[in-house]
Amino acid sequence: MLYVEQGETGDLVKAAAAGDEMAWRALVEEFSSLVWAVSRSFRLGSADAGDVYQTVWLRLAEHLGQIQNPGQLGAWLATTARRESLRLIRSRTRSVPMDDAALSDFIRADDATPEQAVLEAEQARLESERAKQLWRAFSELSERCQQFLRVLMAKHRPSYTEAAAALDVPVGSVGPTRARCLQQLRRLMRQVSEADPDAHTKKKDDGEGGRAGSA
Repeated sequence: MLYVEQGETGDLVKAAAAGDEMAWRALVEEFSSLVWAVSRSFRLGSADAGDVYQTVWLRLAEHLGQIQNPGQLGAWLATTARRESLRLIRSRTRSVPMDDAALSDFIRADDATPEQAVLEAEQARLESERAKQLWRAFSELSERCQQFLRVLMAKHRPSYTEAAAALDVPVGSVGPTRARCLQQLRRLMRQVSEADPDAHTKKKDDGEGGRAGSA
């Protein structure tokens, strides 16, 4: 994957606006995961998230030469993805007036979400049961914390400026909120682990097996 330094992003935007296809491809490669993660953070299904994804890149193509701060393209894309996601949700829920916060709470996932992909990757190095416990703990977080962590889990690790744009919060609140959400996740993980009878049974069996083996 191409790595685009912030200073280079502006140059790529200008080159793409001038018709450089390679520059456009570099921008898409670098920021695709961010756009996707933002749309999925609103718990859109694959088809709807795909529609938002395509619309965001279409909006960029339409306004490529008009972006005031090309070096902050990631924040522009995150903001556009958030707005398009909310626009799509509103089009599906016009009969029920809702503000942005209520919309976020209203949405429910209908298939796999980005955090599941992260957890599946974790299973490669963690024991299967622990990975399942982590997923259960994640699902017990508040909707807002889940949304924060989904965005921050993007393959393109967003900057705080990009995350703030995606989540519509002040930049200064991203770090503290992330810390609080991770602290809650660790607490829930401990609770899930302690409440999991299979985990205790496994520990007991392992202990008995170890004693039997040493006898």
